[in-house]
Amino acid sequence: MQQGEIELRDFGPDHIEGAVALSRQENWPHRRQDWQMALQLSSGAVALDDQGRVTGTILVTPYGADCAMINMVIVDRNVRGKGLGRRLMEQAFALAQDRPLRLVATRDGMPLYEKLGFAPSGTILQHQGNVAALGAPDGVEAASADDLPEIKGLDRDAYCADREALIDALAERGEFAVIRRNSAIEAYAAIRAFGRGEVIGPVIASTAGEAKALIGFFAASRPGAFLRVDTDSRTGIADWLTEIGLAHVGGGVAMDRPSRTDAAQARPKVYALANQALG
Repeated sequence: MQQGEIELRDFGPDHIEGAVALSRQENWPHRRQDWQMALQLSSGAVALDDQGRVTGTILVTPYGADCAMINMVIVDRNVRGKGLGRRLMEQAFALAQDRPLRLVATRDGMPLYEKLGFAPSGTILQHQGNVAALGAPDGVEAASADDLPEIKGLDRDAYCADREALIDALAERGEFAVIRRNSAIEAYAAIRAFGRGEVIGPVIASTAGEAKALIGFFAASRPGAFLRVDTDSRTGIADWLTEIGLAHVGGGVAMDRPSRTDAAQARPKVYALANQALG
């Protein structure tokens, strides 16, 4: 590799330390464990400079054959404007094969994504902070391992994709809560350690009231804890999240890119992304 050249390689465990350092430059809260979970569920690429330093990352998380999520997209600010972002995206397209794609874009990233065939589909609001003391909501209970198959089925129906591997990874690292009606699970949420504290998500529910109850179940057991929730602006729970101490601190634009054989993609119901599902 000649001096100044950037090489793309498959993202492997040996690149995680460099990825953590790169994300810290961008003030992302991701720990080594957060990158490890993302890589466990994904394939991806890293950009290496002539000194072997990680200068770019991208991950593609497949949800069965239904779609894939592009995440953890970072380009070192010292090498921006040289086409590296496009090269990483082209590598992501190859990894995703012909799956429809989803991502959450920053405003700066949107022009490139639009050139590559992505279209806006919603707005993601990031909320975080030290949660207020809350009373435990009625009608929500902790889930058990026996509930996982039903949770996976509910998630698949709501998200319109097979996220079984994600549910298993969350079960390894965190907790689930559910709402039941007539012994059937009607809604669920997950919580796990992430960044400065914990993140709540995914949240799959048919109403904003159910989403609040699920989030409130976890929040009530953690007064004063640092929590994060990312939610679609259409869920109508942003003001309530602010009221309980989780301030709106940013977010992004949800974008979709259909496959060549799929002109439209179904979108989830009321939901809260788990840090854009991963990052």
